[in-house]
Amino acid sequence: MTASRIFVTRRIPQRGLDVLREAGVAMQVGQLHDENEVSREQLVDGIRGADVMISLLTERLDRSMLELNPQLRGIANYAVGYNNIDVQAATELGIPVSNTPDVLTDTTADLTWALLLAVARRIPQAHQYMGARRYKLWGPNLFLGGDVSRGGSGMRKVLGIVGFGRIGAAVARRAAGFDMDVIAHDPYARATIADTPGVRWASLPELLAQSDFVTLHTPLTAETRHLIDVDALAIMKRTAYLINVARGPVVDERALVLALRAGEIAGAALDVYENEPEMTAGLEALRNVVIVPHIASASHDTRERMSTMAAENALAHLRGERAPNIVNPEVYETEQWRRRSQSVAAGDRPIGTVA
Repeated sequence: MTASRIFVTRRIPQRGLDVLREAGVAMQVGQLHDENEVSREQLVDGIRGADVMISLLTERLDRSMLELNPQLRGIANYAVGYNNIDVQAATELGIPVSNTPDVLTDTTADLTWALLLAVARRIPQAHQYMGARRYKLWGPNLFLGGDVSRGGSGMRKVLGIVGFGRIGAAVARRAAGFDMDVIAHDPYARATIADTPGVRWASLPELLAQSDFVTLHTPLTAETRHLIDVDALAIMKRTAYLINVARGPVVDERALVLALRAGEIAGAALDVYENEPEMTAGLEALRNVVIVPHIASASHDTRERMSTMAAENALAHLRGERAPNIVNPEVYETEQWRRRSQSVAAGDRPIGTVA
């Protein structure tokens, strides 16, 4: 019998690969170099020959891709988000899809605060200034920024959190240390916000108008695409800062560049981009931005745990079991999934020796 095979689209941290090897799984890694994408040819070949695939958010898996392999038993996405996968098509085809939630909550909340502090206090610009050996004399106007705590004015700052899931709530908890007022908007979490001490519900226009810092933590959906557009930016204070660690298209990036150039808001810090990895022209030249390359979950511990979670999900898909982190549980009620899992029940293509 032929050993079952898992196609890993791009190299994930070693611990996850070790989980697969210890299970005796034959696997193929499509791209070993971190800065190289998987070509369409590699992706097509990998899907066609795989029983299960581990994908990254950089791989677009639409219906046409999913239809390439009638034997594909599941997709384990190495990310908490899964907008790179057509989940509706996967469900209709009988393909379970899983993700890696929860583990990156605190790490992402930490980066949110790192970006918030960095843009308010102009830390990257000050670092570049020192690196260029331009510092000759201290002066009272050197790199003036914004306070996050009460600061010299004695006024409490307002943190507005858009999207109050696990990450938004974790960001709110950290605000207590800065003695901030916290308001939040999430149409699906109004009760949660009301039950959270120190956090007040606000409509989106109210939040944008009142906040000194606006942080974004929403998934990317039809409703949230360009949630922050020209009109939304116009509502914000001229002294306010925008921080996006959600998904790039939640912000109309061209409108943001124009607003930053015109001084309509004080600054922005971005971890994600509308057409990632590309940025809107001119964004990189602005002095009132902090830009980093999608590193919200980039700690050793978190990325390694994500890799083991993806591997554990992949093995569950391979065995025809319910994945620990399934995002389309209704798939298990479909005849299409039962047909795909029949070979597992019959003992065909078992987990075998690593190729």
